[in-house]
Order: sequence, then C-alpha cells, then structure tokens
Amino acid sequence: WVSGTCATVFPTEVQFGHAGAKSGSLGEGAKEKNTALKEAGAIVPQSFEDFEQKIRDTFQRLAGNVDDLELAPPKKLPKDYKQATALGKVRRATSFVSTICDDRGDEPLYAGVSVSELIAKEKSLGDVISLLWFKRKLPRYASRFIEICLMLVADHGPCVSGAHNTIVAARAGKDVSVASGLLTIGPRFGGAIDGAAKYFKMASDEGLSPEQYVVHMKRKGIVIPGIGHRIKSANNPDVRVTILKNYARDNFPTCRHLEYALAVEKITLQKSNNLILNVDGCLAVLFLDLMEGSESFTRGEADTILKSGTLK
Repeated sequence: WVSGTCATVFPTEVQFGHAGAKSGSLGEGAKEKNTALKEAGAIVPQSFEDFEQKIRDTFQRLAGNVDDLELAPPKKLPKDYKQATALGKVRRATSFVSTICDDRGDEPLYAGVSVSELIAKEKSLGDVISLLWFKRKLPRYASRFIEICLMLVADHGPCVSGAHNTIVAARAGKDVSVASGLLTIGPRFGGAIDGAAKYFKMASDEGLSPEQYVVHMKRKGIVIPGIGHRIKSANNPDVRVTILKNYARDNFPTCRHLEYALAVEKITLQKSNNLILNVDGCLAVLFLDLMEGSESFTRGEADTILKSGTLK
C-alpha cells in the first residue's frame, strides 16, 4: 500500500511518504503506484480500513479457517520486574557487584558475616580487615598480626616522601594534599612489600639458596626489595622488625620465609651495615608465612593476592 491517494482532491501537490518522496508527473502518484502493484500481483487494499479484511482473506486462503486453528496460549507476563528477574525472563539491571560487602539487607555483611555478629562476638579490627581484605575469616593470631602491622606502620614521621608531599601540598592551600602523599607510594617508598614478597617467594619456590638469590638479583641488576634502610643498621636495629619477628616466632605455625630472608640479610650485611631486613621486607615474608601456615589460602589464591598488589 502506497499512502497519499487523497492527494488528487487537493488543488496543489501534497507530499506523502518519506522526506525525499516526490511525484513529478501524473504516473508517479500514489493511486497509480497502487494500481501498478495490483497488476503485478500484489494484494492491495482499497483503503486503510480494508487492511484487516485483506489480511484475513489471505490467511484463510493460505492456512485455512482462523476459527478452526488451535492457537497457542499467550505467555503470561510476570507481575513485576523482580519476579521476571528471578525467573530468568529478563536481564538483570546493570549495576556494580561487590564480592566483599553486601548492604542489600537490614545490615551490611562483610564477606557474609553481619556487623551485628562481629559486635556480638567482640571481633577486632583485624578480624574485620581479614573479611574485607582477604574475604575470609582468619585465625586469631593472623588477625592480631594485621593489627600489629597497622600499629607499627601507622605513621613514619614528617620526613618520608608521603608525609613530606602532604605537608607541602597542604601549605600551598590545596585540598588534594592527602592524595599527593598517597601518590608517592611506589617501589622506593611504601610499596616495597609486594616486590619483596614476589622475589622472596620466587627464590623459595625455585629452591635458591640465600647466596644464589643474592647473586641472581645482582646479575639481574635488581636491588633486593625489603633489604636496606637509610638510618637503621645492624648496630641500630629497627624495633618494628624486632617486634614482628618475635610475634611470628611465638605464634605462626611456620616462619620459613622469615628465616630465609634473615639468611639473606646475613649475606647483605657483609657488604654494608645498613643492608638489613627492613620493615617492608619483614611484612612481606611474614604475610607469605601467614598465607602458607594458616591453611586459609590455597596456593593459587596466595599467588593471586601477590599478583594483584594487595599487600602494598
């Protein structure tokens, strides 16, 4: 059907159809086009009102009487969107999905544990961090270790890179001063934990002796992450490292990586008195021992944590 058959009743040309439609002569009008379609074999109604009858006649001619057909019952529409989603009828709305915290119910859940349960059982900050950070409950000695780590590295004074940048930006009146300090975290400041864990684990997994590990890193031209301090030395040890070592030896099921790092320290101290196992290196190897000894992590999960930069 070509619309515009009423154009002949108007004294001037009237445009029908799409924006580029044009009838420049008498043979190009809607009436002539409908006639040509009918002569070519197309089923052309006399008007819009005739569409229904033409469709019915054509269907009966091709498929038989409409009243004799067994029509399939129409699908029932769900009552609401939530029901349709539950039945798999429609797609779930696009949204952010968190595998750590769930706040869809009456109270937040941290890795499946409600905040009321944490309070009722007098759980500590370390227990909460283990749920949010590692997505699982850890033994009490492990969550206590996390708390000790936070206490020992909570502040480094005003002279380290992060604090210095924060102070300078704040004095300049910038409200991004904290971000300025955080952006300094990297392999040379605050971010050596990941690197130390990576290389100490590599050496341990490959069965390198401490001497072989030191030689390997030297040949690669890589400064051993977790070794060395600008101020502390063998004669002036870092108390934080001493606290961590003592706690691990008293509470951890295994200190295999710690003892390996201390064996490396003995070798590096022969070169310089300040090439000690620093707090970043100590944290790195103890987290390796925690994941290995607590039986809360599979080998694959531990590798994923190291690769993701979670320890930084």
